[in-house]
Parts: sequence; C-alpha cells; structure tokens
Amino acid sequence: MSAVDRPFAPAGDDAVLPFAVEALDLRGRVVRLGPAIDTILGRHHYPPAVSRLLAEAVALTALIGTSMKFEGRFILQTQSDGPVSMLVVDFDAPDAVRACARFDAGAVAEAVAAGRDRPEDLLGRGHLAMTVDQGAHMSRYQGIVELDGRSLEEAAHGYFLQSEQIPTRVRVAVAEVLTRDPGHEPQRGWRAGGLFLQFLPDSSERTGHRDLHPGDAPAGTAASVEEDDAWVEAQSLAGTVEDDELIDPAVGAETLLYRLFHERGVRVFEPQPLVERCRCSRDSVKAMIASFSPAERLDMVENGRIGVTCEFCSTHYDFDPQEFETE
Repeated sequence: MSAVDRPFAPAGDDAVLPFAVEALDLRGRVVRLGPAIDTILGRHHYPPAVSRLLAEAVALTALIGTSMKFEGRFILQTQSDGPVSMLVVDFDAPDAVRACARFDAGAVAEAVAAGRDRPEDLLGRGHLAMTVDQGAHMSRYQGIVELDGRSLEEAAHGYFLQSEQIPTRVRVAVAEVLTRDPGHEPQRGWRAGGLFLQFLPDSSERTGHRDLHPGDAPAGTAASVEEDDAWVEAQSLAGTVEDDELIDPAVGAETLLYRLFHERGVRVFEPQPLVERCRCSRDSVKAMIASFSPAERLDMVENGRIGVTCEFCSTHYDFDPQEFETE
C-alpha cells in the first residue's frame, strides 16, 4: 500500500493520530496541539523558555498517555536541580490533560541570558517519573529514569529501554507562532507536536538494541547486538522530520506520515481528541481544606478568608472559615 488509509475525517489540532507501518513492524502516534496547549500556557504567563519546556512535556505525555487501554491517569513529573525544578503533566484518560511548572524566575532569566536555555540546561540533574494510576482498586505503577543533563526526549528513550525494553524513538517540537486571519489583528499562539515510534516485531529476538549495556565487559566495550534493518530504516526516516513539520498547521498528521512512509505503506487509525481540562472543583478543594486541623486552617486565613489557587488551571477558590466549623 502506497498511501495513507484514511476512511474518516483527517485529524486536526488537539488530537493524537495512531498509525502502523506493517512492512517495518512499526507502531506509532503523531500529536498536534494548538488551542489546548495555548490555553494551558496562557493561564500561567510563564517565561517563554519555561512555556516551551512544559509544552514539550505535554506533547510527550499525550503521546504516551493515549496508548493506555483503561480508564485511569498517566502522570509525567520531573524533579531536578535546574532552573525549572519541577514539571507536572496529568493525563486523565481518555482525553483530558493539564500541566504546570515550578521554577526559579531569576535562575531562568540568567540561563536564558547566558544562552543556556536548552531543555537539558533548564532541567539540570534529577529524575523523570512516569506513573500509571488505574484507580483505587488497582495497583499503581511508576517508572523512574535519571535526567542527568538529558532532554525529555532522551530521558523518554531511556525509560522505554529500561522499563519496557521496547526500541522507541520520540520527537517533540514547540514554537510560538504568529497567525494572520483576514480582517483580524495578528495573533500569537503556542503550538506543539510530536512523533512516537516503537518497533514491535512478532519475534522478540528482532528487538535487540545496539545500545544495550555490555554487562561485565571492560569499560568502553560496545554491545555486539545489531539493530534490525527495519528499525534502522524507521529511525532514519524519522530523523528526516523537521521541527516545523511537527507543528505547522498546514501540514496535517496524515500528510506528515505519507511523506515519511508512503513507500512502505502506512495505515492510520481513528484519531484520539485531546482537551485541556482540570480536575479541580470547589467541592474537591473544600474537602481538602476540611482535612486539615482547625489550627492549620487558622493559619490559612488571610483578611478573614481562606483562598486557594489551583496550581494547574489558576482558578481561585475563596471560602469563609466558618464553612469548616463543626458542632
């Protein structure tokens, strides 16, 4: 097959498009984020470097979270010693995502001024945790990999090699773009995109990684496992993707996949829509405040009120302390 199999409407912004290239034993997904990521970042007014890094984390989370086949949550979180000390992205299956960042504004400004604004510079050393929460009656799974001066893409590669031993490649791209609609003032908005590839042949013997650890071999000895030709080809094709192709609204996900894999044949499946939606509510925040002791709640009172702002969506909740008095 030399064309994209497309029996439905094309995937647009704020959606993940699953696909398969059977000739290369390849499975993957493409994500395109427009209004959703612009809404998330617009609520926080982060410095551009922080916004860009958080958008990368959101794109990565969407690519991984939409692969879950159950109702639950997938949480990506970093903790590190860099100017951006924490990123948290919460994906609530099947389609909702929210995100926030913690950072030292002065350290971020200094890093940007010195030209050290790459993701690995802003994150520094620490760890990346990916948590699958299937609900109260199911076990919770968490995989952790070191950041160690690596980008989110590189850390994700390490996660899948270490935790799942599946050859995986990830590409993510982010940009703030200027759009011009006839009759309207130009508008700036954030966009993000990503490509996720996994090599899943029927034979497990074909999944060998050239970068597997050589065990007790002398230092500097490379592993002798050769990568499968199909996986080498898939990685080479993915390496030709430019960042602007991942975020350009004029280049649809199907068009991108056709450019990459038309000679091998690519099949796409039903796109998975994504929405920006927070899980907070007045009732849940009130229950949280009620769980504190009276003395702790007293410390929360300012100007006669208890105020709480959601770190994810910036919604502010205001309470009268008397609401928590019990007989």
